[in-house]
Amino acid sequence: MISNLLRGLALTLTLGGAALGQSVGDSIFPSLGQRGLDVQHYDLHLTVPRPGEPHLSGDVTLTVGAREPLSRIVLDLLGPRVSAAQWNGQRVRWVQGAQKVEVTLPRPLRPGETGRLRLIYAGTPELSGDPGLPIRPGWQNEAGLSYSLSEPHGTRGFLPCNDHPSDPATFTVRVTVPASASAAASGLFTTQTERNGLKTLTFTQRVPVPTYALGLIVGPLERRTAPDVQLGPQTVHRRDIYAAGLPAGTTVPEGETARMLRVLSDWFGPYPDEVYGVALLPVRQLALETAGLTTMPATSNRERVRLHELAHQWFGDQVTLADWADTWLSEGFATYAELLWAESQGEDGQAMAADWYARLSVLPSRPLRATREEEIFDASAYFRGALALHALRLKVGDAAFGQFLHSYVKAFTGRPVSTAALLTLVKTQLGAEAEQTLRVWVEGRALPPLPNDK
Repeated sequence: MISNLLRGLALTLTLGGAALGQSVGDSIFPSLGQRGLDVQHYDLHLTVPRPGEPHLSGDVTLTVGAREPLSRIVLDLLGPRVSAAQWNGQRVRWVQGAQKVEVTLPRPLRPGETGRLRLIYAGTPELSGDPGLPIRPGWQNEAGLSYSLSEPHGTRGFLPCNDHPSDPATFTVRVTVPASASAAASGLFTTQTERNGLKTLTFTQRVPVPTYALGLIVGPLERRTAPDVQLGPQTVHRRDIYAAGLPAGTTVPEGETARMLRVLSDWFGPYPDEVYGVALLPVRQLALETAGLTTMPATSNRERVRLHELAHQWFGDQVTLADWADTWLSEGFATYAELLWAESQGEDGQAMAADWYARLSVLPSRPLRATREEEIFDASAYFRGALALHALRLKVGDAAFGQFLHSYVKAFTGRPVSTAALLTLVKTQLGAEAEQTLRVWVEGRALPPLPNDK
């Protein structure tokens, strides 16, 4: 007992030291994740006894591999307390600190091997409180709802996980709630059972996504299906979720999602998932690209926001980040998708670019790679990132730009992307002049001139 307590204290105190040396090594959030760990699948059973209140309990089994020999597995967890751990069905030692839970393996896990780690836990999730973020990410509770809004590192509040986008995984999510409530989550809805006044719903997310993109909503919900969308040989299933308490008239326009899917898949390639929809909530938060089911507060329910979050299904959810310093690779691409959609609707894309430029011109200018938390979701990540892509498009023309976007998505599906890797691909596929055009926007501190096709 004393040994365990001392190890827990040591783990808490060494998050900036020895434990840090085994983290992913992110530039912005250096304590997140574990280097060398490859979580392939999360099989999660979450019980939420009172939607809208924070307490929950979980039973999760992680299927994991290793990119280097691992004698222990260290997961991010913030709030709930672990009560039991098993490795391949056998009890194992574990210790929990303030933000991590560490499991000692019976023997090292080596590259090419896989194992199954089961953790049972319960308690109150903690929200992350980073000063540079627009929200406190994590397990939210309001308006009679409990839901995940986790970017960049809030999933650790309700799920022990490798909470970094460089390690996407698939998910099976079973949610048990009172029979009077319901649940929705990323992935295809598969089964529902009821017993002893409780309801359990199961969802299967078969396409790997980052932990922050796991969507989960519990409370009084209505599920509305729409016709499947056919994108060539690909079928995308449609469903939207409407929470009780929405303002009168709140809706997703009929047919809009299908049109957006067609426009974006033309530019970016096949839609990366099996299902898509929007979950409309009566809360005052930001929208988030939760996989296959965008979390959309009623206050954010606007056409461009809906388009932006859909574009993130490619950029952020499919093409994942190697480092949070490169958020422009998600936000800049999703913002530029707004321009591509606007042009498809007959609007003036150059005027939109000029508006972005005007907003940036009155703000401090910086290179696109962020160096601190306050920069990862600032105006440069969105608008300067989008203008960088506009400059590249005008340099090479629509046909070459479209082909490049397809190649980029394909090249970085299954492996995290960095700014350096993007620049290398631009040079390889579009040439040195195109790469230099983009590099000026990426690396220069001063704001370059407005890209113009005249």
